[in-house]
Amino acid sequence: MNLSHLKERAHAEDVGAAMYRLISQLYPICRSITGEGVRHTLDILKRHIPLSINEVPTGTKVFDWVIPREWNISQAFLKNPQGERIVDFKNHNLHVVNYSVPVRKKMTLEELRPHLHTLPEHPAWIPYRTSYYEENWGFCLSHNQYMELADGEYEVCIDSSLVPGSLSYGECLVKGETEDEILISTHICHPSLCNDNLSGIALSTFLATIMSTTQHKFTYRFLFIPGTIGSITWLALNEHRLANIKHGLVAACFGDPGRMTYKKSRSGDADIDRAVQLALKDAGADHEVEEFFPYGYDERQYCSPGINLPMGCLMRTPHGRYAAYHTSADNLDLVRPESLLDSFVTYLSIFHILESNTTYASQNPKCEPQLGSRGLYSQIGGDADRGAKQMAMLWVLNMADGTHSLVDIAERAGMRFDLIKTAADMLAEHDLLKALN
Repeated sequence: MNLSHLKERAHAEDVGAAMYRLISQLYPICRSITGEGVRHTLDILKRHIPLSINEVPTGTKVFDWVIPREWNISQAFLKNPQGERIVDFKNHNLHVVNYSVPVRKKMTLEELRPHLHTLPEHPAWIPYRTSYYEENWGFCLSHNQYMELADGEYEVCIDSSLVPGSLSYGECLVKGETEDEILISTHICHPSLCNDNLSGIALSTFLATIMSTTQHKFTYRFLFIPGTIGSITWLALNEHRLANIKHGLVAACFGDPGRMTYKKSRSGDADIDRAVQLALKDAGADHEVEEFFPYGYDERQYCSPGINLPMGCLMRTPHGRYAAYHTSADNLDLVRPESLLDSFVTYLSIFHILESNTTYASQNPKCEPQLGSRGLYSQIGGDADRGAKQMAMLWVLNMADGTHSLVDIAERAGMRFDLIKTAADMLAEHDLLKALN
């Protein structure tokens, strides 16, 4: 896996702009944890990657959960006493509480109020609300509009259905040289919300695309699943595969301009935790690393005690920490192609570290070998990094005892991973190191 080539290609092909175009295409679709919106989304992704689409029937038991009835919606509106449509699902699919049961009735404003949701702190925005596991219904509207509602009789129409169907999810497997897997999981259940999580969908799609065109050791499994119930379903149906998963990341919130944030796996010291932290440190940009806590995205399912996969969550600004989260302001103006590209390149850097993390044994372990006689000092060159390159070589020679990986050495030396890897490559070429894995 040639990281520099992949990064150059990502910039040359303007992957950030391509991801933004995909987000724009998916933005109008009303998605939920089940239904035609999810299938439509997966069908579009299938034009980009070899995606298998799986259907799990309503009523299927998945650990302590049961696949719910399938929800679809064709129209919804709210008419004021003058007969005017003041809220219309056709204008924005956040206007309807996701998974609302069908309703067709007339009611007073006071009867209607408990079913109306606004954001007083952001009066021009529409909130995103759901009622997946409790039968209910409602409308979401701006607080400005809510304040203009007058007394009288309102007509309510939600033309939806809740019937036996299935839960849909997508899976893309990119084979590597081994059966050992890196799992990338992203949620696809949110309607018109760009950062959370059309950005994760776009990132995973383009990662699957680029990884399918390069040689690599690991097999990469990309999951496109509804949040919570989707990861629980996949885990329940695929327990026999879990031993193959060596590293994993939950991918979300990549389009905003905030700094990269990494939430560690449950163990906190898995190889994925170390690789992500090295990649973020080596990039030299501001970032944040958080300890695991059992709330958030699907990492809490993958890291549950009976599963305990080595999976963290890598994002930019975490959910709930940017004002537009779960509102109509999470739109195409919030996400930026340059942020998408930076997130994409960060993931490639992590893959590179995981793919390259070899353990070596020295072939000349008694004292330092003579590097000058092998021409290794002249290969270091005369640039400003000469001292660092020489020190990297000495670190690798000293720690290549068959028990330390390149990640171990980079962490111990406090040096960039690529410096350590380049030094190891040079030493191996001169038969001073033997790769053990």
